Amino acid sequence: MNIVKESQIIIPLEGMDSEHCAMIIDKALAKIEGITSHKVELNNNRALIEATDLQDALVHSVEIIRQLGYEVPTVKGIFPVLNMSCASCASSAQNILEIQPGIIKASVNYANTNAMVEYIPTVTNPQKLKSALQSIGYDLMVDESDEAKDQLQDIQQQRFKLLQKKTIAAIVLSIPVVIIGMFFMNTNYANYIMWLLSTPVLFIFGRQFFINAWKQIKHGSTNMDSLVAMSTGTAYLFSVFNTLNPDYWHSRGHHAHVYFEAATVVIAFILLGKWLEERAKGNSSFAIKKLMGLQPKTVTVIMESGLHVETKISNVSIGNTLLVKPGEKIAVDGIITKGSSFVDESMISGEPIPVEKKLDDVVFAGTINQKGSFEFIANKVGGDTVLSQIINMVQQAQGSKAPVQKLVDKIASIFVPIVIGIAIITLLAWLTFGGENGLTQGMLSMITVLVIACPCALGLATPTAIMVGVGKGAENGILIKDAESLELAKRINAVILDKTGTITEGKPDVAEIYWLNENKNDATILQSIEKQSEHPLAEAIVRYLNLEGSSEIRNFESITGLGVKAQINDNWFYVGNSAFLDKYKILIDPSLLTKNELWLEQAKTVIWFADASQALAIIAISDKIKASSVVAIKQLRSAGIEVYMLTGDSQNSAASIAKQTGITNFKSEMLPADKANFVKKLQQKEKIVAMVGDGINDSQALAQADVSIAMGKGSDIAMDVAKMTLISSDLTKVMEAIQLSKITVAVIRQNLFWAFVYNIIGIPLAAGILYPINGFLLNPMIAGAAMALSSVSVVTNSLRLKNAKLK
Repeated sequence: MNIVKESQIIIPLEGMDSEHCAMIIDKALAKIEGITSHKVELNNNRALIEATDLQDALVHSVEIIRQLGYEVPTVKGIFPVLNMSCASCASSAQNILEIQPGIIKASVNYANTNAMVEYIPTVTNPQKLKSALQSIGYDLMVDESDEAKDQLQDIQQQRFKLLQKKTIAAIVLSIPVVIIGMFFMNTNYANYIMWLLSTPVLFIFGRQFFINAWKQIKHGSTNMDSLVAMSTGTAYLFSVFNTLNPDYWHSRGHHAHVYFEAATVVIAFILLGKWLEERAKGNSSFAIKKLMGLQPKTVTVIMESGLHVETKISNVSIGNTLLVKPGEKIAVDGIITKGSSFVDESMISGEPIPVEKKLDDVVFAGTINQKGSFEFIANKVGGDTVLSQIINMVQQAQGSKAPVQKLVDKIASIFVPIVIGIAIITLLAWLTFGGENGLTQGMLSMITVLVIACPCALGLATPTAIMVGVGKGAENGILIKDAESLELAKRINAVILDKTGTITEGKPDVAEIYWLNENKNDATILQSIEKQSEHPLAEAIVRYLNLEGSSEIRNFESITGLGVKAQINDNWFYVGNSAFLDKYKILIDPSLLTKNELWLEQAKTVIWFADASQALAIIAISDKIKASSVVAIKQLRSAGIEVYMLTGDSQNSAASIAKQTGITNFKSEMLPADKANFVKKLQQKEKIVAMVGDGINDSQALAQADVSIAMGKGSDIAMDVAKMTLISSDLTKVMEAIQLSKITVAVIRQNLFWAFVYNIIGIPLAAGILYPINGFLLNPMIAGAAMALSSVSVVTNSLRLKNAKLK
């Protein structure tokens, strides 16, 4: 997309195949408010719009075009934001990104200091976004290479160490200032000594507050740095004036008070609070660090000559043969070609028991080899490995915002201007009603109000809990895509389960074969025919027979919905359902019919094997119920959650599975649209519905459900649609996800409660509301300590989730 002129923008389009499609899009654009001109070009696959507010029109246009079923190609990226100091900074950075041309969506998370952006690459790029943020004092790390990530870690560590040094220095210099201010105020040169000591505290160790505040002011915005700079700067200047001009107050009958100790201690406490906050925030991203740490830096590649070469993981390509020794971490995804072992997949699946891996089994990056040694061929490397996809999903979820966070962000964005207003009102009130000491007390109270107000506690309350909660889920094999699902899961009161692959293993096995006259030759013929078929039931039969030798097959033919037929030595043989045999008028012995009726009653799938004249055998195929399914369904029902089963299978099969698992509400022979409609019906009854499924046929219902949960061993499409994925496909994880949601939301509420209560109580106290009653005035130093403590307490409370038990 190119900008033709200032008021025009060109939107690239995908999926527009005809003039009719172009007309549909054009009509939709015409209805968007603010668009003054619009044109859709089929040949160029683009739409041109002119609007009074171009960026706003672009966002609405993309939304409408996608709702119509067409696509606008965009790029989504996560970039670290540098130099943010509070939740208001996150709001400021997000606001700047949102107004950049070409941005469809931007979200900045203060807790993990990441910006998630979706943009049209032909209009803007990360470098332009970086420049935009730099103009207001922040920065964007746009290089996504491994070296850049290492460099980012170095920068963060250096900043942390620098913050630690500044904090220690500020505390060391503040201590003598406080001692002089409290006990030696009347000694000679006391004010000058305090002035000398406090100056470096404010303008060397605390200069970041003043620099950031100035950058904010230049762009007409404010943040926590503005509050700190205004409060300490006012106290400092007031004290300097009184130190140099004590006679000004003495001539008016007042003592020339100085507040150097208040200014220095506030800076020292806030630096200390930020240092503790940074340390705690580092712990909250434990899940990502743990996942990233699972990938080894180097691997052993086996060359074609047989030579073993140790190389960096970035040099591994698809098709390389890698050697994994006992105790080593597996570097990339691949298929075992030699050797066997047991592999610990707990960090990916959440299951603690090592899984046996042998020839042709798949191994995943990040899992840990136990005692054996094996070779495997890499089939997924870099960002395509399962581990990389999990890390990406967790990062996106941690960066997403829960619905409650949107309200908090709005409050945080107007918090600082409101506090500045309250501080000015406080000063005016003291000047009006404070009597002789009105100015002094007013200045002191105004400074205290500015110091005690803390948007950081509000800003950190939700994202830190979400970060830890999503990480905790990943650690237990529950991948959560967005914060909204995590927040909503606690309210689930109806769970819909798919049958095949969700309640059952989804892997059909032969339960029994009944032969009319058993002989090895017929069994070999059956196996030879089924080897030609790609049907999963044929695979189960071949696996069950497992015979050596084969028959020569000719004229193999698959008839959809019936079965397969083939010729062997001029004789025709048939494998399929009963309708297939009816079609060729093949005779069936009564003993086989009896077996057929018995197995159908037991909800088994029946396959017939026949020659041209009579049925030779009947095969029963069953899909086992997962060992954990019965327990999981019992857990859900015990929690008061209604459990439903929907399946496309027959009534007999559905009834049998429902009976064995204790499900009383089930529906059979459901098409994908039927499942989605059933979800809708429950939602119309004001149920919060969770859909759990694994197949493409579940995707529609998953998209309709309030909380969608996919099985990790299911189809990619189901996992793409679902907001949660259970890697191990264990249904008991559903209850764990609900439990995780409950404790995460509880921590969010606790955090928000204390953050609001702190400000609601702290600000009036700081303004001196109790002074007319009992003469109480809050000291700015105490206010500074309380402010620092509020942020630290919120982050610490969120970290409690790390130790929560989900079972």
